[in-house]
Amino acid sequence: MDRFYVNIIHRPELSPEYAEKVTQQGKKNDISSAELIGESLDVFKTQQRLAHENGLKTTIQMTYASMFNDEAIEEAKKDHEKYGDEIGLSLLGLPCKQFREKYKTKDFCIWMFSKEDKKSIVDDVFSLFKEKFGFYPHSTSSYFLDAFTINYIKEKYPSVVTAVAACWEEGPKAYHTCNNSWYTFLDGGPWAPWIPSKKNSHCPASSKEDDSGIVAIPHLSRDLLACYDGNGSNFGTHPQNVVRGMIYDEDGELPYLYNLIDQYRHLGKYNNGFSYNMMFVGPGWMNKAGRWEAPYSLLYKSYDDAMKYYGELKKEGKLIDLTMEELSTIYREAHPDYQTPERALWKDILYGSNKEIFWYADPYLRACLDFNQGGAMIDLRPYVARLDYPVGIGTDHPYDASYPYLIQANYRAGYFTHYAGAGTLKSARISYGKEVVDLALERTMAKIEVSEKGDTVVKIDPVTLSYSDGEVKLASTITFEKGTGKVYFRREILENPSNLELNVEEYFVGGFGTTEYQADMRGIKMSVENDMEKKVIPFEYRCREIRLDKALCVKATIPQVSTVVEIGGENDYGEFEEGHAFSPSYRLSLFKKLRKGVSETWLNLKKAD
Repeated sequence: MDRFYVNIIHRPELSPEYAEKVTQQGKKNDISSAELIGESLDVFKTQQRLAHENGLKTTIQMTYASMFNDEAIEEAKKDHEKYGDEIGLSLLGLPCKQFREKYKTKDFCIWMFSKEDKKSIVDDVFSLFKEKFGFYPHSTSSYFLDAFTINYIKEKYPSVVTAVAACWEEGPKAYHTCNNSWYTFLDGGPWAPWIPSKKNSHCPASSKEDDSGIVAIPHLSRDLLACYDGNGSNFGTHPQNVVRGMIYDEDGELPYLYNLIDQYRHLGKYNNGFSYNMMFVGPGWMNKAGRWEAPYSLLYKSYDDAMKYYGELKKEGKLIDLTMEELSTIYREAHPDYQTPERALWKDILYGSNKEIFWYADPYLRACLDFNQGGAMIDLRPYVARLDYPVGIGTDHPYDASYPYLIQANYRAGYFTHYAGAGTLKSARISYGKEVVDLALERTMAKIEVSEKGDTVVKIDPVTLSYSDGEVKLASTITFEKGTGKVYFRREILENPSNLELNVEEYFVGGFGTTEYQADMRGIKMSVENDMEKKVIPFEYRCREIRLDKALCVKATIPQVSTVVEIGGENDYGEFEEGHAFSPSYRLSLFKKLRKGVSETWLNLKKAD
């Protein structure tokens, strides 16, 4: 039976960063003003009331600032007793008079502090919570929680079993839409609940030994297509995100929001009946002065409508509302195997196109296939590397918490570049003589199946390739093998009436990084080998191409991200291309001539020694 679980999370953020600049416009910058605190508390009460009126329980994430306010504490206790709401502890909402006086900073993102300050702040906030409520919380939250902070919390405060730990694809796209001013780079993690690795919180744990001890959830449930292509802050199940994106009609109705919630419900089809959705809301979004060029009346209506929709689904038996603590138990029961992947076949519900993508994540990799580009792989993150990637002041990454990519078609161009094929992408080219068709230029759709072994099988609808001497019908199947990190690519010629001799090139064009800017690629080693010999070169931007017949594999070893990328399988010859500085990337290829039948290759990621 399909089970659609929902977390509704509110935080009484009494000195909200968002509201401060609006409510205080033209006034002294005083985050402790009674006017600001009073309005924020009123909005929090309104959000709680709307959830409860629709039969929904919430998780109240108490902020540091809110724990200096007796009314906020009493409201939380009252709703805990009356409605069963969970009282958790947020590491957001740090800015307040007491915090700034104690820590002498305007920073407020827990992951950006030094290790010593992280521990000090965690102890401070948890101790205050215990003082006010008499117990330690079972859940905590932030926009992002790095592995160091999660491990410290779990060791010192073992009652914590759930945390809001990442903001899905909150990287350069969000940075650009914040006028290049908001340095929160968080790309590369899962979009659904996961058990974070002790090594890197973006990566799902691979075993009990790697299990951090908590279940993590994303900060928002976002549109997995629109968010990847554009600013994610406009495309989420947080109704004020949708208002900010101006995705409503002249009557203030939000059909897109309902479609987005329903698409998350639909994901149970690909995940053994389990699907999940969440909202994580502070009061600044419902400012009485309005937000996003929208009046308070529309902000209120959007939130009221969202709660009514969730409430209707619950009455119909189509939704189960949970606290964050309850989700931890439910998730672990539904995912007893650390190797079970997360799958999401996602359709465009915003612009009305037929674009369709598929997201896949397991302890070895996260990948996205774009069927508007013939099933090309447009995103790939090497979770198998378990990168030790400290973030915060005093590290090499004071603000950039993203998990690096090997392929990112939006940051690193994908197929559509000045030099076609020079951007990061995994696809195939089918040639007849000098005529070349790249599958990345073919629009198609797909179906997802799960084999008896638990492998994820992506069956892509056939495409017809046109050449001067005839047409060829070809079908692709991409299989993610459970528990190995290996991905198989099968290209089958279904029809070739002119008996054309085709040359099938399976290629991988890669880079690495977290933004649009490629770091120095020196240090990469490229190699190709067969039964007789092996050829290896260091990457030096010299455009060298090296080929071997009957290659066992073609690989790139990338020490900067502790990853080995290799491709292998059936081929007449394998080749690698070094690339150049003007469009920095590397290319791995396997070639096979076919008139009929099948080409089968594989992609594998390993942790570099």
